[in-house]
Amino acid sequence: MNAPLTAAVPSQPYDPAPAPGLSRADFACIGKGGLGDGHNNYAHSMAWFKGKLYLGTTRSNLCSLRLQSAFEDIPFDCWPVECPETMDELYKIDRRAQIWCYDPATREWEMVYRAPLVESVTGNGQMVTREMGYRSMDIFQGEDDPEPALYISAWAPSRAPGGLILRTRDGRNFEQISRYGILEDTPISTTRCLTTFKGRMFFAPTARRGTDGSQQNTTGLPVVFETRDPNSGVWMPVSEFGFGDTGNLGIFTLCAEGDRLYAGTFHLDGFQVWASDCEGPPPYRWKKLLDRGGHRGPQNQAVASMVGFKGAVYVGSGIQGGGFDRVNNVGPASAELIRINADDSWDLIVGDPRSTPDGRREPLSVLRAGFGNLFNGYFWTLGVHDGWIYLGTYDWTIMLRWTRRNSLPPRAKRLFELMSPENLIEFDGGGDLWRSHDGENWIPVCRRGLGNPYNFGIRNLVSTELGLFVGMANVFGPRVAVRRGDRWAYSDNPNGGLEVWLGSKAGA
Repeated sequence: MNAPLTAAVPSQPYDPAPAPGLSRADFACIGKGGLGDGHNNYAHSMAWFKGKLYLGTTRSNLCSLRLQSAFEDIPFDCWPVECPETMDELYKIDRRAQIWCYDPATREWEMVYRAPLVESVTGNGQMVTREMGYRSMDIFQGEDDPEPALYISAWAPSRAPGGLILRTRDGRNFEQISRYGILEDTPISTTRCLTTFKGRMFFAPTARRGTDGSQQNTTGLPVVFETRDPNSGVWMPVSEFGFGDTGNLGIFTLCAEGDRLYAGTFHLDGFQVWASDCEGPPPYRWKKLLDRGGHRGPQNQAVASMVGFKGAVYVGSGIQGGGFDRVNNVGPASAELIRINADDSWDLIVGDPRSTPDGRREPLSVLRAGFGNLFNGYFWTLGVHDGWIYLGTYDWTIMLRWTRRNSLPPRAKRLFELMSPENLIEFDGGGDLWRSHDGENWIPVCRRGLGNPYNFGIRNLVSTELGLFVGMANVFGPRVAVRRGDRWAYSDNPNGGLEVWLGSKAGA
């Protein structure tokens, strides 16, 4: 199932590691069970601010997905978690997103903010949560800020007035500094990529207002915006619509590296990556660096993650829906890792060999897509810590527990000739964490969600002087479906809900 870890021949001069990389034994759990509330499913955003870790949650993810048209035909024997049956019932559960603070001095967590209730836009007098998740955090000093502040993008459900941006200057007091919907003419429900570059804050819309997340990846507004003062409410479009390509349905990821801002798109024919120095009058000049997902096509549908490392930009791919886009019939397929070099050439690092207009591409790591694991549907997050690049995956192996066997792809069915779904979950369930010092030779830190197969994805990596913080996505709380004979029943799940881990050579 997993390709052998054969050493690659580096295309760049060997650079000895300045420090040992983190191993599984270096990680300790510092928060579990959704921090006491299994509805806290995603560690959706994290940031190190004023010597503390801040975490924004998204709540009840699988309950929201169950009622979306894109997920209504998923072939489950039983829905994995206990959920309301109707949209009206969904709005009765507590989906108020939360912001938590971890103080390393006391090793304690404190909830410092919870989304308020607001009147529903349906006009029926119903009170609904203003936001169900916090999708992005960024440290930025705007023209209105005496010092750097923490900015947070909020994800609004369809019956709320719209997404917005929060700010805190002290980590205790949070204020709304944008209008509902953020943009005046085209309100949106959220953004996933607040990014600081050259004294400005940039973002791209992730979801339209009013969709309740059912089309959270196709905004109808694939445009990059910037501001020097988020508090002003003035956001300037700085790219053409879809970079001039109507096939770009969204801009998933932004990454500042060196003298350029990089943007990764969602495209049904394969993602694109564009770059600009963001100089001169907007819209800026953008250069296309990657097309058609590095010529893999639809199986590299979107850029899920990007990070700069040793002068290059690393790009992780994914297919919406966890590696299988049932709406557009793309996948299932596992993710790839591509490197864009300083001279704008590119290398396939982890992925499937193929011919391209630029010649034959072989993975420099000698590892196939998904690190050889079909179930690694996203390379969900990338981070740099202590001279190493780290990569966290989304791994849908745990979903086999509830999935009808006859609906699985042929490759997965062949696996079941060798082992049962439960054996596969025990062997490989949970998101992976990998690391590399040179960007080409990759070492697995863990392949089993740091010991909890319900940790099906690593959503955030934050490097600090204390170590590497890892934020998990775990949607299997508070109650999960358990088979009892020929029937299913919902039971409390102490291993459900987001987790946070700290990796440190000094010990957590």
